[in-house]
Amino acid sequence: MESKISISNLDFFYGKAQALFDITLEIPERQIVAFIGPSGCGKSTFLRTLNRMNDTIPIASVTGTVMIDGEDIYKAGTDVVALRRKVGMVFQKSNPFPKSIFDNVAYGIRINGIHTSKADLAARVQKALADAALWDEVKDRLTTSAFGLSGGQQQRLCIARALAVQPEVILMDEPASALDPIATQKIEELVVELKREYTIVIVTHNMQQAARVSDKTAFFMLGKLIEYNPTQKMFTNPDEKLTEDYITGRFG
Repeated sequence: MESKISISNLDFFYGKAQALFDITLEIPERQIVAFIGPSGCGKSTFLRTLNRMNDTIPIASVTGTVMIDGEDIYKAGTDVVALRRKVGMVFQKSNPFPKSIFDNVAYGIRINGIHTSKADLAARVQKALADAALWDEVKDRLTTSAFGLSGGQQQRLCIARALAVQPEVILMDEPASALDPIATQKIEELVVELKREYTIVIVTHNMQQAARVSDKTAFFMLGKLIEYNPTQKMFTNPDEKLTEDYITGRFG
């Protein structure tokens, strides 16, 4: 299976404090990779290195390489705006803009100038909402405020907003942690559906969620990658005792 993202010997620092140590792993194209591990182990920090979201932190620095489609995303002259269009991000807490449902999804399409006409814009918004399994629920209220949606709908709206600019990779930082079980199930079903077209990396605290949705799982501990294996193997026959202890709830 082709790798979409290849990370090698990645170290990450906040000032002098090292947060990630020598991370090397391959993320296959059109698969779902879950990052698990206790709080503060570096999962979200690592996720953000994949689209340079950590660049916004003045004291952050990275060594090692992150290759996406064979291109080093940290090399000088990289167009970070184009990178983030290609590698979209969905955050833990849904963060709709104070605009209508339509304008939330249209936002990225407009600023990136990827539509050709009003009709094309409307079609792209509809496709993104349909791909995020939201169109049928909102098609009669596109001009109303996004804040009128439920928490689960707002999170799917944020996924639609990420999809609207036609990314190839979607990073999800605990996308269902603030949601009730029914909304969580919808997000999980959606993630599995999206794998047909996108490479997905998801950080989750929910071990069952990782087991349900991902193809491969990476277990992090204190900034180190302890184990990375097919999910089924990881949850039934892990290579590392530390992984087994974490999965069986002995710590964490």
